[in-house]
Amino acid sequence: MRLLLIEDHRDIAANISEYFETRGTTVDHEIDGRAGLRKALDVPYDAIVLDLMLPGLDGLALCRQLRQAGRTRVPVLMLTAKDLLEDKIEGFEAGADDYLVKPFSLAELDVRLKALMRRASVPQTPRILTLADLSFDLDTLEAHRGGELLKLTPTTRRILMLLMQNMPRVVTRAELERELWGDEPPQGDFLRAHMHALRTAIDKNFPVKLLHTIHGTGYRLAADPVR
Repeated sequence: MRLLLIEDHRDIAANISEYFETRGTTVDHEIDGRAGLRKALDVPYDAIVLDLMLPGLDGLALCRQLRQAGRTRVPVLMLTAKDLLEDKIEGFEAGADDYLVKPFSLAELDVRLKALMRRASVPQTPRILTLADLSFDLDTLEAHRGGELLKLTPTTRRILMLLMQNMPRVVTRAELERELWGDEPPQGDFLRAHMHALRTAIDKNFPVKLLHTIHGTGYRLAADPVR
């Protein structure tokens, strides 16, 4: 196994490197985010262990750029001291495959990396959801309509994914709010604003409208008019 470790805490990096190298793993180490991204793009690693707080380029931005460059198969495990749910969601949305909170066990890190690499080694077909000329790639998290890349926020991206995974079923407002905010939705109708932004992104410049409001219930994606 060849592992890229991007971690600016030298003691943590030394412990990880020693642990894996004694088990026959080649470990390349970078302390700077930009240098780590260059190496991740240049070398076909089996896995990447990525700290979030890095000089030069933080871990979230690094992971996003790596995925945007087409490196969607290499497993990325993020290390961080942040343990809030929002932080984990942000990490996964950036393209991470797993998330380990500091302090952590080296044995657990080893087990998680092996599990990620087993999944990555299984041949995969592209996971793309489609409706008419609208598509959503579950691996790159990119959406296109009519061949045009849609500009989505993290929130509208999550809404679109949920709607496409459930189409043509009506997804209720309660389901959407639970997906976005768990059991504590914010005060005010923030969902309406996000749905307006999503409708603008996917329908505004196209003659066939795909996002339909089911008044009093929720929303659905469908190419046919709502009856």
